[in-house]
Amino acid sequence: MLLDQFRIGPLLNFTYLVADREGGEAVVIDPSYGIDPVLAAIDARGVRVRYILTTHSHPDHVAGCREVRERTGARVVAHRSAPLHQDLSVDDGDRLRAGPLEFEVVHTPGHTPDSVLYVFAGQVATGDTLFVGECGRTDLPGSDPAAMYDSLLRRVVALDDGLVVLPGHDYGPTPTSTIGREKRENYTLQPRTREEFLAFLRE
Repeated sequence: MLLDQFRIGPLLNFTYLVADREGGEAVVIDPSYGIDPVLAAIDARGVRVRYILTTHSHPDHVAGCREVRERTGARVVAHRSAPLHQDLSVDDGDRLRAGPLEFEVVHTPGHTPDSVLYVFAGQVATGDTLFVGECGRTDLPGSDPAAMYDSLLRRVVALDDGLVVLPGHDYGPTPTSTIGREKRENYTLQPRTREEFLAFLRE
């Protein structure tokens, strides 16, 4: 599998280019500001971008959608509740294919109502739901700490320990991790009741 991780934009965003092989069908995940290195890689790899997968609608995760769409003809994919242009709306449990690669949608509201993860080929793109060693903010307009509890302590911890975590920002000690490592080391994933989690977020 081809998997390129780009740290671009002023907020240390990660954008991903994923394909099964050089010249194959591909997806771009969370195209951020300063998308030129990703466009150059698309050309260099000779891939055909079928989908632009957005993990949520914050501007730093969708700023490059238009340029990628215009350059490649790819379809913009977002959760059905996302307040942005969508060529394809998805919900929890939906699956998309790009060549032989299958991407499963996991709805994880909390940071935003439309936050999703994409699980594929031993990887999980977590956007701003889960970072390496941290979780996304829940004090922004549209954020919901109680929903984040359900997303992290019920949905994320239920994922396979071996999945490689591909976060939305370079905020941790390493650019990637695994679900198993995050369950052991990430203080936001430690077992808590809902009330304890909400109190923890208020601290």
